[in-house]
Amino acid sequence: MPDIFDIVADATRRDILRVLLEASENTDSGEVSVSQIVGELELSQPTVSKHLKVLREAGLVAVREEGQHRYYHLDVEPLEEIEDWLMPFVSGGFDISDIDVHAVIAGLNTETKEFAEQVGKVFADTSHRVSNVVERVRPKRKR
Repeated sequence: MPDIFDIVADATRRDILRVLLEASENTDSGEVSVSQIVGELELSQPTVSKHLKVLREAGLVAVREEGQHRYYHLDVEPLEEIEDWLMPFVSGGFDISDIDVHAVIAGLNTETKEFAEQVGKVFADTSHRVSNVVERVRPKRKR
């Protein structure tokens, strides 16, 4: 099984997960057809299908087939692995104020700084999206 972090690192897959999350909040079934995703994201059907296959194989989405139509819905359980990994960073277990950020930045060359900036943006975006997904979906789950 692929690493969940590799799966959600792709912006297109995160966009698809966002569409499915919105459907889980705004529709009774929580399902979205492939054509709805294509229309929402303005991507080609083969591109969306390729990414849905990756998400399905990772267990992040499930599909219901009805004739020639496929309806996808979000399965947040695999995202809990990301949440578990992130929690020490966003909770009291990790204090970023202990890090001298200026000293760290001063020691980096330009290329490394640009790479670190991109990684930071991806991490922040992923952290924010995962927190939102977990926060929105968790109350709906039966315990």
